Amino acid sequence: MESARLPEDWPFRAQARHRRVSPHDWWVIDTGPRAAPVLLLLHGAGGSGHSFRALIPLLSQEYRVIVPDLPGQGCTRAGGMRRLGLDAMAEDLTRLCQSEEWTPHVVIGHSAGAAIALRMAELLPVQGVVGINAALGTFDGAAGVMFPLMARALAATPFVGSVVSRLWGQPATVRKLLAGTGSPLDKAGQDQYLALVQDADHVSGTLGMMAQWRLEGLMTRLPALTTPVLLIASEGDRAVPANVSRDAVAHMTKATFSQIAGYGHLVHEEAPEAVSAALKPWLRALA
Repeated sequence: MESARLPEDWPFRAQARHRRVSPHDWWVIDTGPRAAPVLLLLHGAGGSGHSFRALIPLLSQEYRVIVPDLPGQGCTRAGGMRRLGLDAMAEDLTRLCQSEEWTPHVVIGHSAGAAIALRMAELLPVQGVVGINAALGTFDGAAGVMFPLMARALAATPFVGSVVSRLWGQPATVRKLLAGTGSPLDKAGQDQYLALVQDADHVSGTLGMMAQWRLEGLMTRLPALTTPVLLIASEGDRAVPANVSRDAVAHMTKATFSQIAGYGHLVHEEAPEAVSAALKPWLRALA
């Protein structure tokens, strides 16, 4: 999505800027005290930095909060479609932080963003990682084979972003997709995701990420990770069940599990106060 075409009321539009750091043209929200510890927030597949709109105000009084759109999604223009996998995005985000002289104190990721945050902890000396409904599971059975193959085929099909955008870019379809995660959201939230789904470039970037997504290497290395980790899960998540985070914690040496009653996959949008209540004591104890 071109930033010039963002709705005037798009969350934190006034606090966001383009930053050209190879290979991407990044769109980054940057808010909070400049001298405060840095929190880097990473959204999940198919979203954008807007998804943290309700959580940012709860964090930016104590921290400098930096929220990039992932490559090919939202307003970040990908510098090629071959840098959309887990390792590539973690490497490119690390390069962005180094170029801008940001030193993240903690990296906080939602869904697939949590996996990127954990991978970045292997590349940067961060003090901690937080995952919100972290997508750290694998597909079972035939879906484990067919889903990435289907995504790869779609991502390689010319104009598929435009086709999917036209098919799915309807209010009723977006409502159904959100309800399927356990997070129906209010009308404002639905409209923001509708704007993303109606953008062909965003859809293409999301498909490219799904096609290149590989978790096996990261999951194998989790027991060796020495960075403190907090995984927050919501019991109403229909996309990534809470037991995925609980199981991942059992395989890490310095990990803590916290569960929020109710709410769905987008708990940070539905109940930011509950997420903040689970997050802030851990951040303070880490400091």
